[in-house]
Amino acid sequence: MALLGRLGALLQQAVSTEEPDIDLLAAFTEHWKGLTHYYLETTDENKPAKQTDIPWHLKQMLDILVYEEKQQPSGETGPCLEYLLQHKTLETLSTLGKAEYPPGMRSQVLLFFSRLLRQMQCPLLHYLSVYRPVQKLLQLGPELENEMMQLVAVLCTKIKQEPALLPYVLEGKRVANGHNVNQPFQPQETTVELPDSVSKEIASAEQGRRLCSGEASCGVSRVEPASNLVTSLISLCKSKKRKVTVKAQENLLLLTSIDHPTAALALAQDSLLCPLVASHLCALYDAIPASIDPANLAILQPVSWRLQGSSAENSFLGQLDLEAFFAWLDFCDCLVKGAPLTIARAVAEEMAQRFFVGHLQPQLLQMSEHGILFSTAVLMGLVRQIRAPALLQELVVFLLGIERKPEALENFDHQQHPSLCSQLIERCNHLSDEISIVTLKFFEELFRLPDPRILQNLVLHNLEERSYILRSPSGQEEQYSREQDLYEDGLGELEEDPYFVDGFPTVCFQASRKQAAPAPKQPVPPEKMDVKEVVSSFLCLVPSEAKTSAYLEEGGYDTYVHDASGIFWEYHANTSQWNWPQAPRPLESCTAGSHFYEGHFLKMLFDRLAQMLDQPYGVNLQVTSVLSRLALFPHPHLHEYLLDPYLPLAPGCRTLFSVLIRVIGDLMQRIQRVPDFMANLLLVRKRLMGLVPEGDQISHQVLLEGVIVLEEFCKELAAIAFVKSAPRAPLDPPEDPC
Repeated sequence: MALLGRLGALLQQAVSTEEPDIDLLAAFTEHWKGLTHYYLETTDENKPAKQTDIPWHLKQMLDILVYEEKQQPSGETGPCLEYLLQHKTLETLSTLGKAEYPPGMRSQVLLFFSRLLRQMQCPLLHYLSVYRPVQKLLQLGPELENEMMQLVAVLCTKIKQEPALLPYVLEGKRVANGHNVNQPFQPQETTVELPDSVSKEIASAEQGRRLCSGEASCGVSRVEPASNLVTSLISLCKSKKRKVTVKAQENLLLLTSIDHPTAALALAQDSLLCPLVASHLCALYDAIPASIDPANLAILQPVSWRLQGSSAENSFLGQLDLEAFFAWLDFCDCLVKGAPLTIARAVAEEMAQRFFVGHLQPQLLQMSEHGILFSTAVLMGLVRQIRAPALLQELVVFLLGIERKPEALENFDHQQHPSLCSQLIERCNHLSDEISIVTLKFFEELFRLPDPRILQNLVLHNLEERSYILRSPSGQEEQYSREQDLYEDGLGELEEDPYFVDGFPTVCFQASRKQAAPAPKQPVPPEKMDVKEVVSSFLCLVPSEAKTSAYLEEGGYDTYVHDASGIFWEYHANTSQWNWPQAPRPLESCTAGSHFYEGHFLKMLFDRLAQMLDQPYGVNLQVTSVLSRLALFPHPHLHEYLLDPYLPLAPGCRTLFSVLIRVIGDLMQRIQRVPDFMANLLLVRKRLMGLVPEGDQISHQVLLEGVIVLEEFCKELAAIAFVKSAPRAPLDPPEDPC
């Protein structure tokens, strides 16, 4: 030991004075022999490695290697590094670390490998005598999280610099179907003699692994994932230590962002990256308590994988489990977004199969009310959080299917195996108002996704032929009047209005008005339509006998203009790349005589809207909110169908405006049967606004709340029509003519 001490002092002096005559190779081999002689000379097998000379020998060996590299010309290998590579020094170290003898040896070996790979500038991982020991160390498991994290972080950095190294590091062992895909490493050369106790311990470990292989061949259903860099990173992502988890996730993102075809293919196909990422998401979902209140998902703040667990608040049971699930989902979204297309598609498809179809779909299709509410709330969370294009595509296909043709009413009524989308639409009209509301909220969130297939499948397919427009026998649509005094005859004669023929295909109404002016051959485009007339049409729908906002000195429809303008321009920016037409499709190119069906989704919304005087306040708010969102999209067919009050309708067709007229007609008949209608209506409005405390139940309260929602909805539609008809004009809406 005295000789080794003098050699160490000489080495330190050589490093500091840069004397060229120091024999670095001799010093290196002496330190290596000093380390291995410990196993021949020790008598205390329980003495920790930190209390021996092993850490010091390893440090001296590393210092020699680093110093030697600095002295060598670029691209040349020094004698110490050649000794390290040729005599399988690293393989012996990995074997000693695997045996964990003396106690703590595994930690020392992991640290030595990490420092060696980090401090050496020349590439080492392509050498067999380097990457095979690295593979063995990665198979040790994540028990020593800090040391293992240092090793995998260095590996990810080196692979980022030289992506071609990834296949070398990824190779691991897999036991599946009774076959060893990669046989355990057997050293070809032994440079030191180890004591019998160590040799027996190593042999016992190897025999144990062979027995595991034998279990699979004996019929035991056992599949062990390949132990490699990716599996180590995924294991570290599950650590209870927050710093280790974040560091592992950062390095996994670094690894998967490598834009190299060979590396991307290796990660997508040979590393178990995809099933491990998706399986962890499924495990976190299964860990959420079944008793959790679905309403808590609505109050859960957006979770980021970097900040998950940073809040000390735990306001409800299961919050930490929910946050862990959505944090991993956010991480998966980041991974798919930043990965090359090969990896992104593979991960997204695996997540779709394992989680969307395998876990979430059975939950969505169950009959339990609590289960439906919870799974729908989770689905809404997915829609809010997923933005990676490949993952978004899988989510849209999962929700809407791949159908690309217009819907038919008979197909909806006679589906033996309805799609997930059809069942979600049906749930918007569920017996449980709570289920209806949460499903409507889901569709409202769905429209925020930057994917044109959502609107195309749910709404636009059935509007393409514009068969809702009444046409004359010559093929042009019927002439109609655009008089501003459309309702000067009063709502008492609504039975003569052409909009009351919807739902009666055998009735064909020939529109006629006093001094009707000839109409153009096609409906007026939105940019040429008189915005004042359109705004007036919606504002004048609700008669003065049923309006309350003026009594409370509230603003008119202009209070909705600012919000509508912001959302409209957001939608305009999102849809600018969707190749939507700037004007409605010419009627000459549309199929004449085709029967119009608004589609399952619009049918559900119109049916719900028609019942707004008889359904709860919360349902009415959500139905009108979804319709407002649809009306804000800048598609000419959608604008025409939802916001043109002068559209001549074909027999049996209805639009948003015609449904509202029917609701107003029903309201005018029922007002007469409600005592103190205006006084009670004002009271209900004040209660809803929080101006007066809640009191006794008011007679006809559902009807009165429906009237208030109806008034506000018409004001909102007027604001939307103004914003869309004059999008470039200053936000100075015309006055309310009513």
